[in-house]
Amino acid sequence: MRLHNYDINPKYGKSIAYFSMEFAIHQALKIYSGGLGFLAGSHMRSAYDLRQNMLGVGVLWSYGYYDQTRHADRSLKPEFIRKEYHFLVDMNIKVSVMIHGKEVWVKAFLLPSDIFHSAPLILLSTDIQENDFLARTITHKLYDANEETRISQEIVLGIGGAKVLEQINRKTDIYHMNEGHALPLVYELYAKYGSMEEVKKRVVFTTHTPEAAGNEEHNIYELHKFGFFNGLGLDEVRQIMMMEGENFNLTVGALRSVKIANGVSRFHGEVANRMWRDTEGKSEIIYITNAQNHRFWMDKGLIRALAECDDGAFIERKKHLKRRLFDIVADQTGKMFDPDILTVVWARRFAEYKRPGLLKQDFERFEALITRSDKPIQVIWAGKPYPFDVNAVNAFNELVHISQSYDRMAVLVGYELELSFMLKKGSDVWLNTPRISREASGTSGMTASMNGSIHLSVADGWHPEFVQEGINAFTLPPLDDNLSDEQMDRLDNQHLMEILEEKIIPIYYNEPDRWREIMKRAMGDVIPAFDSDRMADEYYALMYNRVMGAV
Repeated sequence: MRLHNYDINPKYGKSIAYFSMEFAIHQALKIYSGGLGFLAGSHMRSAYDLRQNMLGVGVLWSYGYYDQTRHADRSLKPEFIRKEYHFLVDMNIKVSVMIHGKEVWVKAFLLPSDIFHSAPLILLSTDIQENDFLARTITHKLYDANEETRISQEIVLGIGGAKVLEQINRKTDIYHMNEGHALPLVYELYAKYGSMEEVKKRVVFTTHTPEAAGNEEHNIYELHKFGFFNGLGLDEVRQIMMMEGENFNLTVGALRSVKIANGVSRFHGEVANRMWRDTEGKSEIIYITNAQNHRFWMDKGLIRALAECDDGAFIERKKHLKRRLFDIVADQTGKMFDPDILTVVWARRFAEYKRPGLLKQDFERFEALITRSDKPIQVIWAGKPYPFDVNAVNAFNELVHISQSYDRMAVLVGYELELSFMLKKGSDVWLNTPRISREASGTSGMTASMNGSIHLSVADGWHPEFVQEGINAFTLPPLDDNLSDEQMDRLDNQHLMEILEEKIIPIYYNEPDRWREIMKRAMGDVIPAFDSDRMADEYYALMYNRVMGAV
């Protein structure tokens, strides 16, 4: 079966299967939740652009992550609506996996590479008539709240994905686990090759977060009962995984199953090595900084004006993009934002450590900025909290409630690729406020910078590799690591407001030529260093070829 509609570049001839729980390929294909999917989508686009011998393996989520709408009081309303994708190709392939002692059928669908100009993508579904209702629900919802369903999803991705590749007779040189969700594929390969040394010659692993929620952990007996280990006895699992206790950490399991793993920024590489330094039998952890695909994300009008050194056209295009964003604001909230006013956006997955409310922590100071008549700011929030995370949903709804009293504050719903596009193109400042060391990469700031939105961030993730202070971005000063979260939040809020009040607002309103130059520098400096073509090339050079060279 020919999967690629392009000729493979010999430089990238090794065959890669890239396993990920989510891919943000296009607005029309709703199988992603946030940054992990955005990253995987850009990787697939650059694999296409570079003509790499890469194939994505994911899950066809029948209901996606969720559709973000509003209740009558304008608070968040998660909805689950069945999706239909007539552009996917039925591969006429079914494989079976054992889940909780029962045979479950997995059907494969293909996203051809010419549909959205990405590497081809195989998507797996259990939502087919051969399965009973419970088995069909396994691939209903991305990151299902039920732990047993989550474990089953990982078995489908890892073991089901590996079996589909066998079924189509695809020779796979390297299996790439994008996060630990696909770990069961290791035990499928172990059954085939007979030793972990042989498995390690064929598998690499990317860890994306220092957060506990992203380093999934389950009871080892529960995993065994569900078939996570592909029929291996628990004694053998403990021996090859060096796991003694009752809890099984997927990240630790992945680190012990590969020769090379990577963090997703220089700083995250350091953090990951500190986190897992005492983990016996772990792989080498290097770093390959995440990136985003400029072909997909950059506004062509801004690129043209920048290339032609036409400053007038550059500023007019940015104002046009702001007006388009503000049409969405007006449609959703009834508020008319002004394209001449400095517009700050905070938009990403709503999680406590990302501190969506940091900007408003000193509320009187925040209120003064959005209500003053001279040199004010407009602020937009957007992002999807996990629908069953009560604290995250409450944080979102608190912002919605506050925003109803202020004309220059808006909270938008429907945060998917298209809205993300418009927020990055229409914002003046892109705000990134995680607690330090907790954001592995933070790629949304890259795509904002690609569109002349100035990154204002703590010194975390990719930002330290990019920033030239006051020239292409702005950074909150470092804090003492020994401070409590409450103390850090208070100080970070103070520093954030000082940067806005004393640097960003004065430059934007009083020195428009300087502001324009900062925008242009941001766009120029983010490419090629943070373009996913660089990243996709580095994965071959620093991981795939190294592992193959060791065989």
